[in-house]
Amino acid sequence: MDGYTYVIEPVSVLRAAAALAGAGAYDVPEELACVGQKPITLYVRYLRGGVGGAVDLLIEVSPYSTDANTLGTLVWSYLAVEQLGAFAAGADNVSALQRKGPMTYTSTGAGAETFTYTLTLDRSVERIRVSVAESGAVGTPGNCEIVAYKDRG
Repeated sequence: MDGYTYVIEPVSVLRAAAALAGAGAYDVPEELACVGQKPITLYVRYLRGGVGGAVDLLIEVSPYSTDANTLGTLVWSYLAVEQLGAFAAGADNVSALQRKGPMTYTSTGAGAETFTYTLTLDRSVERIRVSVAESGAVGTPGNCEIVAYKDRG
């Protein structure tokens, strides 16, 4: 043994393999409890429905264990990205902060494709959900499956 204790969490299904909705509509996402998790790795399988197929993933997080535990109207939040401003001596740096919209994966071929995406979450995040939509060939939506691996570090 190497002296470390590893906590293995089972893989959780966030989206069972199924066709995406037509016309680029987002599906109703499954929620995953992730209290105290550090990284969460999403394993995504996408099979395009037609040439030019692409899938959008929209990740949201919540600091509450259920919708009933909210202190106000804030239940789900998008992740954010920051772009640093220019550095200049004797001046404050002004950064741009914007919420992160969907991430698009564009297929490279006709067969099923898999990819992973790892998120490092703050310990205050209690739930995560991922909505998906066909964003490429919206008239011929593809098929998508997402499973998550939670690492307690």
